[in-house]
Amino acid sequence: MRHSFLFSVFCLLTPVLLTGCYNQGPITSDAWNLTEQQLDSISFYTTHHYTQGYNFVISRDSLQVLEQQSEMMPVPDILALEFTTGDDTKPLLSLVDTLILKRHDRIVVADIRTVPADSIDSVWVKVARDQLTQGWIHESELLKAVSPDDPISQFIDFFSDSHLLIFLAFCVVVGGAYGLRHLMRKGAKIVHFNDIPSFYPTSLCLLISSSAVLYSSIQLFGPESWRHFYYHPSLNPWALPWHLGLFVSSVWAILIVAIATVDDVRHHLPFGESLLYLSGLAAVCAVDYVIFSLTTLYYIGYPLLIVYMVFAIYRLMLQKSI
Repeated sequence: MRHSFLFSVFCLLTPVLLTGCYNQGPITSDAWNLTEQQLDSISFYTTHHYTQGYNFVISRDSLQVLEQQSEMMPVPDILALEFTTGDDTKPLLSLVDTLILKRHDRIVVADIRTVPADSIDSVWVKVARDQLTQGWIHESELLKAVSPDDPISQFIDFFSDSHLLIFLAFCVVVGGAYGLRHLMRKGAKIVHFNDIPSFYPTSLCLLISSSAVLYSSIQLFGPESWRHFYYHPSLNPWALPWHLGLFVSSVWAILIVAIATVDDVRHHLPFGESLLYLSGLAAVCAVDYVIFSLTTLYYIGYPLLIVYMVFAIYRLMLQKSI
């Protein structure tokens, strides 16, 4: 136990020393000497969380953008027009050459313009893959097909997919219930039910459950702050608002406690049994994440978390008294 505690302290101090590097966002010069264009850019950045020069990566199979045709009439103005053929009124979009950008292409925001007359979307964004491949697209269409060119943002995208969560919920609950039942019949060690004399596995389960509730709560009550974090992620909790810093700290804590758990389980069980125990623990943690992430969106996760904490602590104390 002493060895595991010292190992956990070492793991805790290591990421603290490594979190000094983080993205501070765009740094402006003297705020009293900004041009009107710079002020507009800052205003757009405040509400949309990205601006000119921001990097995206295409996450869909393809993205269609409109090539600029005339220096005398910018593309956004052309696209606001319509033409009539017979009984049909069609947008001039079909008369403008298009470019196709492919999945995983990296693009940069080259320009942003507002067209108030556009009834579909007043914000047009010019994106560029390279010097020869540039084009315009509605902001609403762009944001559906791209994600920030940052591994943390793409990781968030993966775990925020609602269809993926529902599919995972079904698979994890069914697979986890079957696996736990099989392990209990064999009399194998498993967290909450036939646990080892260690508080680390229970702590890991409670941390993941609490983090899932906090994650969904931020999306419910602070969607704009979460969106800004999505566009400008940081692993340094001290560089973020308190609620986001608390969430990032919980992620670090999960990583540290997970390492300590593996180390402690290895000292309590033989190699084969420890692998079986850790597999069961992973299944329980996956069930916790999916259930609390989804139920918190409907406010059920809060009382459910309290009940789960009482149950987990009770089972831990009961196991230690045996």
